Order: sequence, then structure tokens, then C-alpha cells
Amino acid sequence: MSALLQDQAHGLRRLFAASKTRFVPVVSNPRIMGAGVLLEGLCAAFAELNLKTLVVDAGVHSPQPSELAQVDLSNCIERLSPKVSYLAARGLPLRHINANGSAAAFLEAVATAAPDVDVILLHAPAAELARIVAQREVRPLLLADTDPASVTEAYAGMKWLTQRAGLMVYSLLMACHPQLRVATRIAQQLHSCADGFLGAVLRDWACLDPRASQHAPLSPELRHLARELLLAAPPGAAVDAASDAIPLRPARTGSYPSLSAH
Repeated sequence: MSALLQDQAHGLRRLFAASKTRFVPVVSNPRIMGAGVLLEGLCAAFAELNLKTLVVDAGVHSPQPSELAQVDLSNCIERLSPKVSYLAARGLPLRHINANGSAAAFLEAVATAAPDVDVILLHAPAAELARIVAQREVRPLLLADTDPASVTEAYAGMKWLTQRAGLMVYSLLMACHPQLRVATRIAQQLHSCADGFLGAVLRDWACLDPRASQHAPLSPELRHLARELLLAAPPGAAVDAASDAIPLRPARTGSYPSLSAH
């Protein structure tokens, strides 16, 4: 790690030392393989900042939650390492929907069940995230790889969250080798479509090779993306404002632009 990155990391450690939990929404993408590796890489970047992360895995292909989740969520959390914990949560957000269609109470329940974590990383479909993070001060992370279907799926998730949750700034993490030219073209295309069709912004992006050794050093781009996600999520903001999180109605309808030509 360069001296600059070390200085930035030290500053972030001090900033987060006495903070409340930060929330990072990750839009699940059933079209990609290796999503778990991407989540692990992000957790490793947070761990370098001496932060404890709870991965709340509510993706469509994620494990079913324990039967105890309805009565004692804290006992369903599995500790994977000193810095990373895991909660199987497929379908759990939908069990917390109120009369307004909001599932924001789920985030509050998770924060209560894991008071010692610094980051809650919620991996879930866009439709479920929209019910939790409507108009919150968070930056969703999109996942994709070089398959055109996965890129279209990532754009669809962005469109849903833009229209239903009012979220306008995004990051992207791709499962591919960082030096692939197609990765740059995909990021540029998503950036262009976000701006031109949604009025949204793809702020930054990084790649993580799912075939690389788990002991390989993290890239500067991934470290930067992790820091940006944390700085975009004020401590406690998503939980403190959970009571008035109400999903929005779509601003407009229309087909997705073509994202298949890479």
C-alpha cells in the first residue's frame, strides 16, 4: 500500500473509531457467477480499515434463513472471521413490510442484532432494497461481469432503485480481470446509460478477478471503491431515518436501452 493510501486509511480509521454502523446496499445480480468472491473482496477492504462487517445475504440464490430468525436474529449470525460475520437472509426483508410498503424495520432489526459491527452489507434484489433504503443517504453497489446479460441486469437494478427509491449515485464492482478492456467499456456504457436515461451517476468502479488467489493483495481501485462507499454512508443515517422510509412510485415507464453491444 502506498504512503498516500496508508494516510487515507489511517484517517478513515480515526473517523470511524467511535461511529455508529454504516450501511452499504449491494444489488444482487443472479446473472453473474462469483458474487460471493466480490462480497469477500469488499469485506477484505473494510477489514484493512479495521472495520467489522456483517454480510446480510438476501439474494435470490442465497441460503434460506434459520427458523430462529423470526424470534432471535442475533443467534442466526455466523462469525466467519474476527472481522466478518454472515447472516443468511433470503426473504427476511419482506417479513418486515409495514402498511406503507416499507421494509426499513428490517435494517433496524439487523442493527439491533449486531450492535458491535461497523458495516452492514446488505446483498439483496433491487426490489427489496428499494423498500428498505428509499431516499436514504447511501450509495448502492452494482455487481456485474463481462456477460451482456449481467450488465443488463445491473442496469435494471439501477433503474429500479432510481425510480422506486430515489437513489441517484452508484458504484460498480465487476467479476473480471482488472486489465480487460471490455471492463472499461462496460463501465463507460453503464455510466452513459445512467446519465442519459435515468439522470443517475455511476461514480466509480473496480474489478476483482474471481480466479485470483484469496491471498492476493487488493487493488488500489477496490480499496478506493470501498472507501467511497463508506464515506457516502453517514454513520447511523439509514437506521435513524428508517421510520419514514416509504418506497416511491415509478417516475416513468419504458424499456431498457440496449446494453448488449460491448
